[in-house]
Amino acid sequence: MQLTPEQLTQFDKEGYLFFPDLFSPEEAAFLKAEALKIYQLEREEVWREKNGTARTAFAAHTYNEGFRCLGAHPNLVEPVQQLLDGDVYMHQYKVNAKAPFDGSVWQWHQDYGTWHRQDGMPSPRAMNIGVFLDDVTAANGPLIFLPGSHKHGVVDAEYDIETTGYPLWECTRETVTALAKAGGCIAPTGKAGSMIVFSSLLVHASPPNISPLDRTIVYLSLCETSNHITEFNRPEWIAHRDFTPIQPLPKDCLTKLVQNKS
Repeated sequence: MQLTPEQLTQFDKEGYLFFPDLFSPEEAAFLKAEALKIYQLEREEVWREKNGTARTAFAAHTYNEGFRCLGAHPNLVEPVQQLLDGDVYMHQYKVNAKAPFDGSVWQWHQDYGTWHRQDGMPSPRAMNIGVFLDDVTAANGPLIFLPGSHKHGVVDAEYDIETTGYPLWECTRETVTALAKAGGCIAPTGKAGSMIVFSSLLVHASPPNISPLDRTIVYLSLCETSNHITEFNRPEWIAHRDFTPIQPLPKDCLTKLVQNKS
């Protein structure tokens, strides 16, 4: 899937692109069912909230066929190859849950800030992709972006190990306030199967899910191969060390898997 000149211009200005209904309802439902199976596993890759509900499952593409196919789907890989002008490898893979009533906050942060500080990633030649496995609404903890914040480089942040069960470099309130005044806040919402591509420098967050509605999003972090990490302070299933370029699968790879499972 190739981006248009208009989309490239929009990405440069705002730091993200949103593609509603990119995957079929059947594909999204299949992956959601696979996510629920993964959350039941007792694996070190499955992190939980302080109350025990699943928060995120790392590296799902290494132990689940559906998420392996998604991780090499051309709808995800090709736009990032185009934006980074080169081959990409999988730096990180997360299936993030926000359980009804119990899904916790993700603080304001930049992903590249963490990758640079903890993994030694040389430059922000990396992108994030999010695929909605549930309908994402204003009520169930949507992702919130600060458009244009990717143009400010790595911003001030403090290491937070107290707020949730997952440590994170949290942007300061002063920084977030200034960036929001400059570019505003936006929360892309849409049906299951929608997709977001956003810069690793874009400041973002998501509020708790106090609704009775699930909110599951798959996040892939793809990095240009020559920009691979240089420090190995975190487990391999959090910050991957296989820098082999991803070879996109055929566009119907996930569709065929869904058909074979039905």
